[in-house]
Amino acid sequence: MSTEGLTKEAITLLSNLIRIPRTSRNETEAAQFLKNYMEQECKLPTQSDCCNLWSIAPNHDPQKATLLLNAHIDTVKPVSNWTRDPFTPTIEDGRLYGLGSNDDGASLVSLLQVFRVLRERQRPYNLIYLASAEEEVSGKNGIERVLPLLPHIDVALVGEPTGMQPAIAEKGLMVLDVTAHGKAGHAARNEGDNAIYHAIKDIQWFQSHKWEKESELLGPVKMSVTIINAGTQHNVIPDKCTFTVDVRSNELYSNEELYEEICKNVESDVQARSFRLNSSRIELSHPLVQKIISLGGQPFGSPTLSDQALMPFPSLKMGPGQSSRSHTADEFIEIREIKEAIEFYLRVF
Repeated sequence: MSTEGLTKEAITLLSNLIRIPRTSRNETEAAQFLKNYMEQECKLPTQSDCCNLWSIAPNHDPQKATLLLNAHIDTVKPVSNWTRDPFTPTIEDGRLYGLGSNDDGASLVSLLQVFRVLRERQRPYNLIYLASAEEEVSGKNGIERVLPLLPHIDVALVGEPTGMQPAIAEKGLMVLDVTAHGKAGHAARNEGDNAIYHAIKDIQWFQSHKWEKESELLGPVKMSVTIINAGTQHNVIPDKCTFTVDVRSNELYSNEELYEEICKNVESDVQARSFRLNSSRIELSHPLVQKIISLGGQPFGSPTLSDQALMPFPSLKMGPGQSSRSHTADEFIEIREIKEAIEFYLRVF
């Protein structure tokens, strides 16, 4: 099939997916639709677990390296200021509007079309296509659940909106729940120990601390206090103040290393919700990266999180669309971006 034909089919599939609400942990209907499409329209043998779908190209040889093509099914919830119905696909001026069109529907359908072509070719490597669930919430029933069910993976290309430039490093995420303690007392008298004042000292440390190791691709570790709560009423000195810190790690620190250093420097109690979403990086010398560079790709470091954080093997992120459109009102993908993505992927592989 021509690139034009592949693109037309991809746009039709993406339009149908936009019509099905598929926010994280609510992907069942969309996953079933995609499974039926893969099996009936594409004639692909498809396996599933929860809302994760995958297909393994024929003649899988354990002696060969295996490439995983991955994109996610789910979307975030629509923000309030959409001027269109986010679940009604609309094509205007060469753009397809709809929730999840850019993040991550364009990559999802483009990589599926590429897989359909590549699986029919003679290849010196094995190939797997995976449409994963719960990516937007890093859910336990997403890629973390399905990877143990797949054959050994040597490298992955993760489809995310990067303008078809290769993101060879990605920041990690650690969320901290911090509690400062004091002693309650009457606000009218000089008594009690105000937990807010203790929290302020620690918040100032999070704001001003500079981490020694700065990545060439990802820059410094970034810490942001994003939520704060304290007090029960105006005349009671609060004995507890809680706040949340969003920590974006670079590849030079593990989340555990950052956590240990933070605990040494603040007075408050610090609890990490998880250490599992570490920063990732693939070497510039990796053959897949070098092939993309030879075709004009320009490697960069991405500040946003993806399923790469849960992949224990080398991976890079590259797909149609722009990250700046993700999670915004009136989200769209340009038709030409899908066509160009299919063409470029096929040149890479």
